[in-house]
Amino acid sequence: MKNKVTKRYPEPIVGALIFNEKGELFLMKSHKWKNKYVIPGGHIELGETIEDAVKREVKEETGLDVYDIEFLGIHESIFSKAFWKKKHLIFLDYTCKTKSKKVTLNWEGQEWRWVSPKEALELPLEPFTKQTIEVYISKHAAIV
Repeated sequence: MKNKVTKRYPEPIVGALIFNEKGELFLMKSHKWKNKYVIPGGHIELGETIEDAVKREVKEETGLDVYDIEFLGIHESIFSKAFWKKKHLIFLDYTCKTKSKKVTLNWEGQEWRWVSPKEALELPLEPFTKQTIEVYISKHAAIV
């Protein structure tokens, strides 16, 4: 009997640009991205809608409840050295809002802050978060 080769596939990941009532963007530092600032997000679970994945991942990683979830764009990471594991990730990025005030980070986040999208670009961001914020700014230039 031949050894079966286990096939591996790209992993769909949701990412959330979360805005508070002041229009500030939530960012957190993550050891998974070499202590750079990132947006919350993670895997879509089997049988879960993408929107539900956004809500769940944000809640798990930050304690925040989100609403007004809207698709922003897609990025791909193929074995990026910026990530802690060798993975092929497909990021489905969304914008959303929160009225929640209390942030409770899980093990993935080490610190957090609220900043304007333009201020965010001055911070040490992991490359895919930077791209996502730049896409947001280009699409919303009049309000940023």
